[in-house]
Amino acid sequence: MERMFVRVAAFAVALLAATAALGLWIGDLHGTLDPGLLRWATVHRLSGVLTALVVVLVNSITVTYFIGTGRWCKEVVEAYGLDRAFTARSTALKRSAFPFALLGMLAVVAIVALGGAADPATGRAGTRDWVTAHLVGGIGLAAAIAWCFRAQLGAIARQHRLIDEVMDAVRCERAARGLDVELVPQQTVAPPR
Repeated sequence: MERMFVRVAAFAVALLAATAALGLWIGDLHGTLDPGLLRWATVHRLSGVLTALVVVLVNSITVTYFIGTGRWCKEVVEAYGLDRAFTARSTALKRSAFPFALLGMLAVVAIVALGGAADPATGRAGTRDWVTAHLVGGIGLAAAIAWCFRAQLGAIARQHRLIDEVMDAVRCERAARGLDVELVPQQTVAPPR
């Protein structure tokens, strides 16, 4: 899971950077009638939408992972009568990751909202006043999103280690009960780099 998360988070950050770079290259469009530049502005808007969807997806992966592994941990602990501290640790890890996932989602929504407020193509008055807010907010919030991904990765790594501990406890419990331990596979995933 860790490697996959690193890949999709890196892709989301790359999209954030590319969309920001395109917006910086285009510059302030107020008073611009150049059709070529206006087409690039459309590309910037569409890449912003794609980026926002990918950022939400990556944060949703974290939420889904912790919901699924937390439930798995609870069921395994109950089924084998293991120490309930495993479940408590899993719940604490989930609670530590969720705020970062939510913050990442809200940050990308804020970037899109600032972009919409600054877009002269909307035809609304006062869009010029939002250009700097979109620029500064977009860069700052993109950095916050990357920071949220890093925090989520740490929680995912700790949850992965917890799952390994639960599996070791299951193997010990099965051996103590005289059950086949080979039915519980050893961890085969290489550690993250």
